[in-house]
Amino acid sequence: MRFTATTTFLAACCALCIGLTAPDTVQAHGAQPHHAGPVRKEQKDWGIAAEPRAARRTIKVTMGDDMRFHPGNIEVKEGDTVRLSIRNTGKLMHEMVIGTPPVLEEHAALMVKFPDMEHDEPYMAHVPPGKSGEIVWTFNRAGDFRFACLMAGHYQAGMVGDIRVSQRVPSKAR
Repeated sequence: MRFTATTTFLAACCALCIGLTAPDTVQAHGAQPHHAGPVRKEQKDWGIAAEPRAARRTIKVTMGDDMRFHPGNIEVKEGDTVRLSIRNTGKLMHEMVIGTPPVLEEHAALMVKFPDMEHDEPYMAHVPPGKSGEIVWTFNRAGDFRFACLMAGHYQAGMVGDIRVSQRVPSKAR
């Protein structure tokens, strides 16, 4: 096919229209776009995704280029639905990923091998420098879990935190 000024102009117009009508996207590793959509609710060992309107508590977390989360420990009760409001105060891309230690270790190792790996799960938030993100999560299983930044080298530098989900004690019937 021979490209003329007209075909080049039409191709540019099509690209612009597609860009204007595409659904909102969020950026993941290596600026790979992911399409936003309905929350995927898949039970994990550490809980299940929740709708934003279900959150009854907000926990603010900051992360930065010191390779630390503040606070580094989070405590919730079994059954709590929490909004984790995450702010990246650094100049590097960071993320917050919730999971069990083995799951996070495995994922961190993959990120070192494939730093631009594309993924987008409801238990992770990729946050560009100076921006905010959130995770809305129901911690429906008691136990000790973790959160971490799995960007290549960040986990290895100690960018991890702990989540303790205490067992909810049923109230006694009167």
